Amino acid sequence: MRTTIGWRASGPTALRRTSLERRNLRSDDLAVRVDYSGVCHTDLHSLRDHDQRAIAPLVPGHECTGVVTGTGAEVTAFSVGDRVAVGNIVDSCGTCAMCRAGQENFCRSFPTLTYGGTDRRDGSTTLGAFSREYVVRDRFAYPLPSGLDPAAAAPLMCAGVTVWEPLRALGVGPGSRVAVAGLGGLGHLAVKLAVALGATTTVISRTQEKRDDALRLGAHDFLDSTDTRQMAATRDTFDVVIDTISAPHDLAPYLKVVAMDGTLSLLGYLGPVTVEAMDLLVGRKRLSSAGSGGRRSTAEMLQFCADNGIAADVEVLPSAQVETALDRLRRNDVRYRFVLDMSDLD
Repeated sequence: MRTTIGWRASGPTALRRTSLERRNLRSDDLAVRVDYSGVCHTDLHSLRDHDQRAIAPLVPGHECTGVVTGTGAEVTAFSVGDRVAVGNIVDSCGTCAMCRAGQENFCRSFPTLTYGGTDRRDGSTTLGAFSREYVVRDRFAYPLPSGLDPAAAAPLMCAGVTVWEPLRALGVGPGSRVAVAGLGGLGHLAVKLAVALGATTTVISRTQEKRDDALRLGAHDFLDSTDTRQMAATRDTFDVVIDTISAPHDLAPYLKVVAMDGTLSLLGYLGPVTVEAMDLLVGRKRLSSAGSGGRRSTAEMLQFCADNGIAADVEVLPSAQVETALDRLRRNDVRYRFVLDMSDLD
């Protein structure tokens, strides 16, 4: 086994620096020196729900960038020294209908997650990218285009592809009218991507203080979701509403602003929801969701971001401040994504 250093859960709000084991390189593996790792709400939820009595350790982190330091004997697409990015999926069955369609994120036997997943070959629990090294199957590493800053690119591998996939699947482009509900880690990237795709883009938020940020990010308009007159004036307006709100909320106001034959794509809150059928019936409106992206979509998203100068707005902290990042994220005190610099683990 290989050894590295990382941050392992020692409680629902605490992590400790410790030695970690990585597998020896298989023939199709890459060893990646992790330089930057994004901090996601999923990390908060995983820490909160982790049973400290569990045999398997929890090492969070599922959006990272770094440099290849070693390759397996059969790897041909990467060389030592290449810049790469790794997201929240590190393997899939490769044979089901979803995998054959390039939607490994919907693998019928469930994709192997970057942490807390089960390795498909040896049954071990995957440990995440809050560490100095990650070992990954080459098919699930992506060349990092030269135009992307590695720190600001790390969140593209989760937040970025999560909003990219529905935007593309729903045909967003010039002439589309898009609204983004919620302006956080997902929402700010949804705005940038929708604008770059050519859509007339509006941010919907209950926080008036975010109006200036919305316009700075490229949004063409801003709606205060607490202003019933504003919301009523935009009824049946948007072809696509990307809902990135992470807390439980009423979907009715957002369905009402969807245009006829339009779609509300629910990305932020993935728990149970209640929908009035009439809110869908009047206007033939659709409710959908999405999660992460397949290999083809992820590679496409990275290249699009490089071509259009898109990256996350990040605050970079040394990895030793991971608990500070998690605490501030819990309080929504970030604009718009924390990224950990892992070099202090050397």
